[in-house]
Amino acid sequence: MPLPKPPARPGDVLPAAAFDTQAAPKPDKRTLKPRATADGSVQAALDLHDGAPPVAARARASLLAPPVLPPAAHPQPPAAHAPPPVMRARAPLANGTTTAPAPAPVEQAGAKARKPRNGTGGPAKLFVLDTNVLMHDPSCLFRFEEHDVFLPMITLEELDDHKKGMSEVARNARQVSRELDALAKAGAALDGRGATATAMFDARTGIELARTGHREAGGRLFFQTTLLDIKLPAGLPQGKADNQILGVVQALRDLLPGRDVVLVSKDINMRVKARALGLPAEDYTNDKALEDGDVLYTGVLPLPADFWERHGKTMESWQQGGATYYRISGPLVPVLLINQFVYLETPSTTPLYARVTEITGKTAVLKTLRDYTHGKNAVWGVTARNREQNFALNLLMDPECDFVTLAGTAGTGKTLMTLAAGLSQVLDDRRYSEIIVTRVTVPVGEDIGFLPGDEQEKMGPWMGALDDNLEVLARSDGGAGEWGRAATNDLVRAKIKVKSLNFMRGRTFLNKYVLIDEAQNLTPKQMKTLITRAGPGTKIVCLGNLAQIDTPYLTEGSSGLTFAVDRFKGWPHGGHVTLARGERSRLADFASDVL
Repeated sequence: MPLPKPPARPGDVLPAAAFDTQAAPKPDKRTLKPRATADGSVQAALDLHDGAPPVAARARASLLAPPVLPPAAHPQPPAAHAPPPVMRARAPLANGTTTAPAPAPVEQAGAKARKPRNGTGGPAKLFVLDTNVLMHDPSCLFRFEEHDVFLPMITLEELDDHKKGMSEVARNARQVSRELDALAKAGAALDGRGATATAMFDARTGIELARTGHREAGGRLFFQTTLLDIKLPAGLPQGKADNQILGVVQALRDLLPGRDVVLVSKDINMRVKARALGLPAEDYTNDKALEDGDVLYTGVLPLPADFWERHGKTMESWQQGGATYYRISGPLVPVLLINQFVYLETPSTTPLYARVTEITGKTAVLKTLRDYTHGKNAVWGVTARNREQNFALNLLMDPECDFVTLAGTAGTGKTLMTLAAGLSQVLDDRRYSEIIVTRVTVPVGEDIGFLPGDEQEKMGPWMGALDDNLEVLARSDGGAGEWGRAATNDLVRAKIKVKSLNFMRGRTFLNKYVLIDEAQNLTPKQMKTLITRAGPGTKIVCLGNLAQIDTPYLTEGSSGLTFAVDRFKGWPHGGHVTLARGERSRLADFASDVL
């Protein structure tokens, strides 16, 4: 086909007809000759058009409206000689006959089949999101894999009401609004001069969630743009936002009988009310690092009783730097992780306490530990009283370990050991310049109001645990006398800085020993903000008890401490230990078990 004539003058543009002429399909010059059948009659040529819309047209078809079949593209032969448009072409058999015509598949409204990543098959689900899910995780729109997401109009109204302020909820609401705006703008079409013509957004077809670069999202986003026929029990107030969302779910289930419509909400009462009405409801679980807190990585693995018999024949051992190394190979290696502690305690034999330092292929290297239960290895006057405390001190005193997490019940010595290790490395070894202590200011009971003073004085009441442990560490220096202990106390407090979590954004810590107390009350986003403050030569220690979470909407599975432990396990420069036994007092130990 000849090209269109070029513009005669500068600034002219080609007419639209020229583009249409170029884009038009070339006519097929081949002709199908009719063939004679066995009885001598002439059979008309079969039209292979099956009557279903093309693949691109089906992709643009709305999930929430019935598909519309396009008109036939070619004139049909007479009905006496040709099959209906929705019939497939007949396949010839060996004896010259043809098979019976098979009907073309007709897609149901909303049953858009996609290949699920989990291999379960079936149509994609339609998840109706509650407002609290969006404000809890701003990126939740892209966490449903191949499934579709539906946003009721009342959800957008509530989102608009919560976007004002400086709280975490307000920031998340604004981020969700920006994500929705980016999705709507990503498909904007440009005209010939580079200006935005019309946005390629249709309420019936929805928006592809992968349009903004989130390739993990294979579904579409739908908005409620029409008034749905809501039928709820008469006892429910129609003006309440939760009831309106429940009505939308019920209306969608009636409109799409062949589609799984599921409500997703973080509100427990909302889910209970939905199940009472016979509507499927689920919690948003993508923010949870673990479904069950009991399977959290403990950092400690007991060796089997026949460890020496099964691994002794191929084991290599050597001594270096006052420690003994064992290179093992066998069935135990696949379950080991870097910086994981292993132990073997059998009667009438010397116990083995070691740490995994290297895993190469099918072999692993174990390094024996320094015994901090002995008085000669005391850290700032503190010795380990049990096996897990010995493991923890080996991590805290290791200069190659940049990130340490300690979990355990009340009275297991987390803060005392961390503070003693920090003072020893700051004042004695001069490895770090100072100790920075921070924690989340979440009260256990009613808030007492504003506190006077500067940042250090405002954080004073929250650092009572720090003062208690400093008092214990000061008592260990018995030979210095009263004046010596006072001077030591002043020196210690000069090296400890208490900082608020609210002013950590944008900071960088160089050669600091950072102690994050009560880390179980941190969200994963706050935990990431704190850990990324670390500069060269900085060590971060996170302490927490997952049984004492005071932050609303946080659980053992979604806590920032759980998130950090699960993500950092096996990292060569990080370690974790779960302290099992309390050493504060027999009263505190008994209360932790029975109360």
